[in-house]
Amino acid sequence: QVQLVESGGGLVQPGGSLRLSCAVSGIAFSIYHMAWFRQAPGKQRELVASILSGGHTNYADFVKGRFTISRDDNKRTVHLQMNNLKPEDTGVYYCNSPAGPSVFGSWGQGTQVTVSS
Repeated sequence: QVQLVESGGGLVQPGGSLRLSCAVSGIAFSIYHMAWFRQAPGKQRELVASILSGGHTNYADFVKGRFTISRDDNKRTVHLQMNNLKPEDTGVYYCNSPAGPSVFGSWGQGTQVTVSS
């Protein structure tokens, strides 16, 4: 079975930074595209950033220039470096396939990010 374990969230002030991590097991990780999603309370889950198996990245407009997605195929992890955080970045962050949860079968538990003064 595929396991997706997110970590690294927390409470930060506006303008602060966090680095999220996602540990992946149960698949040949290096050949899969990966992505980060987030979901704010009462809102639909949205795609934040993606990284292809070859390393090409793509970002939602609302995080471009502030967030960086990366992957370490040896450690089977995906990271999201989040800088200059804004209150509207608050939400639960998940990693998964950019094609949706059906690829791996489910969502992980997510990690909570709260940006507040």
